Amino acid sequence: MCMLAAMTGDELLKVLATLANPHRLRVVASLTDERNYVSALARDLGISRALLQVHLRKLESAGLVKSSVEVSDDGKAMKFYEVAPFALYLTPEAIAAAASTLTGDGDGPGGDAAHGAGSGRNNEGSDMEAGLR
Repeated sequence: MCMLAAMTGDELLKVLATLANPHRLRVVASLTDERNYVSALARDLGISRALLQVHLRKLESAGLVKSSVEVSDDGKAMKFYEVAPFALYLTPEAIAAAASTLTGDGDGPGGDAAHGAGSGRNNEGSDMEAGLR
């Protein structure tokens, strides 16, 4: 089971960033009741299989879903997905503990800068601020 207490800051960021997408939230919600295979899940959610595959890979990489391949009666390989057991209970203390283990500065892939929000640091001397002084 994926638990916050056992997560590093980098792992917590990965999980939170993964869940910060409406498609991925819907995938987890859909898989909560029962496991499903890609084609049926894509139909249920009204998205393409290709887009669903992208979201499933991210969810699996973050440890939120798991997959297994089974052979159907007609001999086709079918990849089934189900929700992996996880529980997140966020408190300021838990976030502080996770933050103390962060290895990056948030500017790399998946960091705040990748989403256009900046790294959260004070950017004194930036070109924009210099123009406003």
